[in-house]
Amino acid sequence: MVGLDPMLKYVPQHIHKKAFAEYGETLKGAAEAIWLYNKEIVDAVYDLVPAVKPQIAMYEQFGIEGLIAFQKTVAYCKDKGLVVIGDIKRGDIGSTSEAYAVGHLGKVQVGGNAYYGFDEDFVTVNPYLGSDGVNPFIKVCKEEKKGLFILVKTSNPSSGEFQDRLIKCEDGRERPLYEIVGEKVAQWGADCMGDSYSYIGAVVGATYPEMGKVLRKVMPKSFILVPGYGAQGGKGADLVHFFNEDGLGAIINSSRGIIAAYQQEKYAKYGEENFAEASRAAVLDMKEDIAQALSNR
Repeated sequence: MVGLDPMLKYVPQHIHKKAFAEYGETLKGAAEAIWLYNKEIVDAVYDLVPAVKPQIAMYEQFGIEGLIAFQKTVAYCKDKGLVVIGDIKRGDIGSTSEAYAVGHLGKVQVGGNAYYGFDEDFVTVNPYLGSDGVNPFIKVCKEEKKGLFILVKTSNPSSGEFQDRLIKCEDGRERPLYEIVGEKVAQWGADCMGDSYSYIGAVVGATYPEMGKVLRKVMPKSFILVPGYGAQGGKGADLVHFFNEDGLGAIINSSRGIIAAYQQEKYAKYGEENFAEASRAAVLDMKEDIAQALSNR
């Protein structure tokens, strides 16, 4: 999966020039540059991957114009037949959670009409507030046949400050918090089953392969979204335990390792002008790395 997490420093100068010529060095100009950049990358890779994951913060930094670029990106990717996972990491309760769920996955009622807002297929959700924060999303997922990825064990270095804390359970055992959250994801997912997997998945970082091995057993019917491949240090060999024995059940994300591939020495031969071709080459290399690791396990 390709993470569409654009920063202006990743966008080649010829795209900056085109966007700024039309809209100036403004928020609208920046958003146009992001949109043009995304479009070329999607055109180059959509036949190689099943899904994309735009991270909404990268668009929100440009205000309303950035959110328009986010919406255009989501719609374009869906037109290309890609599954869109909105990386929004929302976590709230009550009517606020309902509004987030409706805005990103469902339809909002306007008089006698109902409209999709951003219309992603899946979104990421922070479970820190408990079931009150997650259930409104699950309700909309059931109505719309869409899904969630719940944060369980994230790839960042300080994730262990909370997620690794040992919790004393009713049976007297001490277990890390991420395992307890994983069990809750499996429970939520049991009520939202597809043919083989639940529509309620989990986010588990590639940077913690041993924990991924444990969580795969805790959540056998959940898709695991695995960030942290590539730029954050995850490799194909680290990922095998995130998959089930049949080689299914995990979706591996790489963001800047793909979208900014042309800035890496390995792909520098493509140059700025051919940045999308460099991204395609990076996707092919990633697929090969993962396939090789799975065949060797």
